[in-house]
Amino acid sequence: MKELMLGNKAVARGLYEAGVCVASSYPGTPSTETTEEAAKFPEIYCEWAPNEKVALETAFGACLAGKRSYCAMKHVGLNVAADPLYTISYTGVNAGMVILVADDPGMHSSQNEQDSRHHAIASKIPMVEPADSAEALAFVKKAYEISEEFDTPVLFRICTRIAHCQSIVETSDRVVPPVRPYVKDVVKNAMVPANAKIRHPIVEERTRKLIEYGETCDLNRVEKGTGNVGIITSGTCYQYVKEVFGDTVSVLKLGLVNPLPVKIIKDFAASVEKLYVIEELDPIIENHVRALGIPVRGKEIFPMEDEFSQTIVAEKMGCEEKPACKAIEGLPGRPPAMCPGCPHRGLFYALSKNKIRVFGDIGCYALGAAPPLSAIDTIDCMGASINALHGFNKATEEESSAHSVAVLGDSTFMHSGMTGLANVAYNQSNSTTIILDNSITGMTGHQQNPTTGFNLRGEPAGKIDLESLCKAMGIEHVRVVDPYDLESTEKVILEELKTEAPSVVISRRPCVLLKNVKHKPPVSINPDKCRGCKSCMRIGCPAISFRNGKASIDSSLCVGCSVCTQLCRFDAFEIPEGGNE
Repeated sequence: MKELMLGNKAVARGLYEAGVCVASSYPGTPSTETTEEAAKFPEIYCEWAPNEKVALETAFGACLAGKRSYCAMKHVGLNVAADPLYTISYTGVNAGMVILVADDPGMHSSQNEQDSRHHAIASKIPMVEPADSAEALAFVKKAYEISEEFDTPVLFRICTRIAHCQSIVETSDRVVPPVRPYVKDVVKNAMVPANAKIRHPIVEERTRKLIEYGETCDLNRVEKGTGNVGIITSGTCYQYVKEVFGDTVSVLKLGLVNPLPVKIIKDFAASVEKLYVIEELDPIIENHVRALGIPVRGKEIFPMEDEFSQTIVAEKMGCEEKPACKAIEGLPGRPPAMCPGCPHRGLFYALSKNKIRVFGDIGCYALGAAPPLSAIDTIDCMGASINALHGFNKATEEESSAHSVAVLGDSTFMHSGMTGLANVAYNQSNSTTIILDNSITGMTGHQQNPTTGFNLRGEPAGKIDLESLCKAMGIEHVRVVDPYDLESTEKVILEELKTEAPSVVISRRPCVLLKNVKHKPPVSINPDKCRGCKSCMRIGCPAISFRNGKASIDSSLCVGCSVCTQLCRFDAFEIPEGGNE
């Protein structure tokens, strides 16, 4: 049957139809829904792993057991998983294994615009890239065939537009291939140097065979046009090219983007008078074409940064501009902000008020870097906050330790913060780490993690106690605060900063968007008491605004957290009866 599907849902459907049995992932936009959708099929065991490295190694173990496996991550997550990735390229697989990586051109929800094709090239692993939801489903199934035919993991590249746009797909029944028996093979699977030397030539021969495969496989295709212009493209850019040119240009659409073919490209180039490559982000295809000695135009026309659109393609190719959605001019900007009642707001207010240097991390709490709180100094990658704080304190002979902290979320701490805290405990820097425990993985849409007590499907699961864990790691000073209580939060932080020992403060309050969190009645403003001092605006709550020189509360947004009431010296914010209960 035919169905309109998001790209991510189509990937999950492809996993189901391909007979996948085990999926282990770490949530990362825009890849997250592939695993969430796969979990809706009871035939597929799905889990959230603490990080991408764990997920990839879990999927590898499952494929060794003889059943098809899957893991997913966003582009920066592939950096975390790179360690096993490059070695699994040498060992190969037993049953098929597919690794989805979701790139984010335009950085809609990411800290960089990394092009994951570089990982495919460097690790010598084939990479498949679909251009719509139908291909997302079909190419997943094809990827498992490639994995098993060539004894290799397969990288499956999508991007934000493919992941989160819909198109028509045609579904079919699930087909589970026979379980492949596990056979002990130390030379193949135990990558000590002597065995790795034997496996490397096998990888190179595999690449040569994959290049030959790419010359004739249905993942790569030529679409003849009426003109003398030829365009080589892949993924989302294929859609932009077709929207701008239709059938007036010839197109070589590449679905197997690593390794790239040779003969089909030479033949295509010979069939046209002018040749272009249109690709996001880096000139991977273009450089390959140039290396073949073929004149081509690409990045001298198109940018190396940001995502493309039909408008950009039309403009850069000198064509008539195609209609596209445009922002209405003159409207004020609406940058992202922490939600009304967000538990992180009170914590960051306390840090900002006391001019404390904050080493930040990856999560929705990164919004604490924005005005008016402006509380965060640095944001790098998952778990980096603790390590950066430790290094900063050691470099300054710990003069900074009295006014510097690291902040990271509960999920981020489980992902890659524990090793940093172990380093702090082991090397004894007077570093204060603040774990923002909001009882969920908030940034990517409320996924469970090892501290929540529930698994991916919401069933009861093992739960890690943060206080016990930190103490077991050698941190003697572990304290818990409620960030809605500004005075107490500030007091504890300042006390721990004076402590000449490693310390951890756990800022604990559930995310206000969780379904089981009960909101209190909204607070109100007594206009006769409001002096218009704007002290309440320092926390940046979207529910508070100013009208006619007085503070105003949007009751449709306010969740009654009462943080604002603690800022007003004139008692203009009033808590309704029963609001403190």
